[in-house]
Amino acid sequence: MKNKIEDLRNHLFETLEKLKDGDMEVETAKAVSGVAQTIINSAKVEIDYLRVTEQRSGTGFIPDESGRKDELPAPMRRVK
Repeated sequence: MKNKIEDLRNHLFETLEKLKDGDMEVETAKAVSGVAQTIINSAKVEIDYLRVTEQRSGTGFIPDESGRKDELPAPMRRVK
């Protein structure tokens, strides 16, 4: 997968900086925020799907940094 959650985070911080510096209109920043929220919501659905189906990997948007094949990545583990 080309784009990862780190890329989204970087774009959002870039948007914040541009908005703060006056290099971006508020309406544009709101549009970026709306698109980002849609992407985040789709990632949440993917995580829920992986939990329900007990799969260990998804699209790669949220990287698996656990290094273990028998364990879900931290963002996908259930909190007890």
